[in-house]
Amino acid sequence: MMKEKNVKNTSKFLSLILRHSPETIGLNLDTNGWAAVDELLLKMANHKHILSMEELFEIVETNDKKRFIFSEDRLKIRANQGHSIAIDLDLRSQIPPEKLYHGTVQKYLANIKIEGLKKMSRQHVHLSKDVETATKVGSRRGEAIILTIDTKSMHENGLIFFQSENGVWLTDHVPAQYIDFNIYKSHG
Repeated sequence: MMKEKNVKNTSKFLSLILRHSPETIGLNLDTNGWAAVDELLLKMANHKHILSMEELFEIVETNDKKRFIFSEDRLKIRANQGHSIAIDLDLRSQIPPEKLYHGTVQKYLANIKIEGLKKMSRQHVHLSKDVETATKVGSRRGEAIILTIDTKSMHENGLIFFQSENGVWLTDHVPAQYIDFNIYKSHG
């Protein structure tokens, strides 16, 4: 088993490569974001990030956010969501639960109240199915503030939702009128 620090650092590097900058190591992704596992391991090694097939399996299987997925034959790998590069994840639209959650921090609230939640440099806005997950997401940037999203009304009004392989709900934009700003701060 890999040391926890190595797992975390390697997972971050994989996120960079598979979600944002495959060109960093000269990796080729297909239109659906898949990379050949053997090419990934070779190009990572060429850039001083040596990783065995077993270690890659460990990272994919133990990642708490389930950021990565293998193809059924385990010859390809991709990130489940969070791409800032143009990728077609080939997701089908789905009916969301009545409410979803978004973790943020205080400094973004004023803009969110005016513009809603925007995808920014990503392909989608990410929403969580529960407060706990939204809290983890928001806490990465400070004290998490959890917003409740009226996804039932959004869906009824024609806005489209997708769910990634790891359970994250995705949409193009959350207009401010669907956000409950009776927020609460997480104390976790």
